[in-house]
Amino acid sequence: MSKKPRARRDEVPPDLQEAVDAFLAHLSLERGAAKLTTEAYESDLVRFAAHCGRAGRTNWSEVGLAEVDSWVRALDRKGHAAASLARRLSAVRSFSAHLVRVGLRRDDFTELAHGPKFRRKLPGMISAAEAAKVVSAPDTSTPQGLRDRAMLELMYGSGLRISELCSLEIQAVDAESGLVRVTGKGSKDRVVPVGETSLVALQVYLSHGRPKLVRPKTGSALFLSARGVAISRKTFWLGVKQAARRAGVSVPVKPHLLRHAFATHLLEGGADLRSIQEMLGHADIATTQIYTSVDRTALSAAHRKHHPRGRGKGL
Repeated sequence: MSKKPRARRDEVPPDLQEAVDAFLAHLSLERGAAKLTTEAYESDLVRFAAHCGRAGRTNWSEVGLAEVDSWVRALDRKGHAAASLARRLSAVRSFSAHLVRVGLRRDDFTELAHGPKFRRKLPGMISAAEAAKVVSAPDTSTPQGLRDRAMLELMYGSGLRISELCSLEIQAVDAESGLVRVTGKGSKDRVVPVGETSLVALQVYLSHGRPKLVRPKTGSALFLSARGVAISRKTFWLGVKQAARRAGVSVPVKPHLLRHAFATHLLEGGADLRSIQEMLGHADIATTQIYTSVDRTALSAAHRKHHPRGRGKGL
């Protein structure tokens, strides 16, 4: 598809363009926006202002939700990607808020505007057997290997985010009740079950791995680096990549993939979505519902493979 030429400034009514120029100057001079950022805003706002001009609007006080919606629909018809539409709409939202701040508008004309609906990308897939290979891959003859084994067990067994895992403290784990207290996004605490396998790996690490990583100024961090401080996400990321190589797993394995595997395998095993939401720490169940799509995909594949009518040859 050939791209249409950019909206030109001479297509924009003077009063509309004057306010756009003032906003761009505000971005550059007062907020210190980079040149490329200012140019991106200029491109988007000139396009929108030209659209408003073609609709007969000559002053920003005349512009309303109808112009925003019709502009987004027009861009959508031209084949603009959802991410591109969202970025352009974000520029117009920032501009509208600026007009209210400087007194050129009494209200924000983008307040009720709806952005494009993104199609959520399904998380990568890894089987339970592959996950088990990765989790058991670290060399447990070293303190670091014992640490990585315990971390991998906990990530796959309890669905923790990498940031949550790296920031755990010793007192967060209650081995007797099989629970771990996690501080997630927005500093919200949640309590997550820890399986027996994870507890065993944690106990071995605490007994034989962590003591060898402790240094004079070591605090209460559960998982330690070679310097005796809380392990960084980068260090653990490298440990995951190394474990995946040792396991011979062909799927690109990132830490978050084990969290996805935790949720997917729970769902496949019959766990209800609300329980998975609680364990993952999702504020909105809509975020958790992506795993129902993963599960449906797996079910469809199983049906085609195993059911006598799953591979029909047609009528």
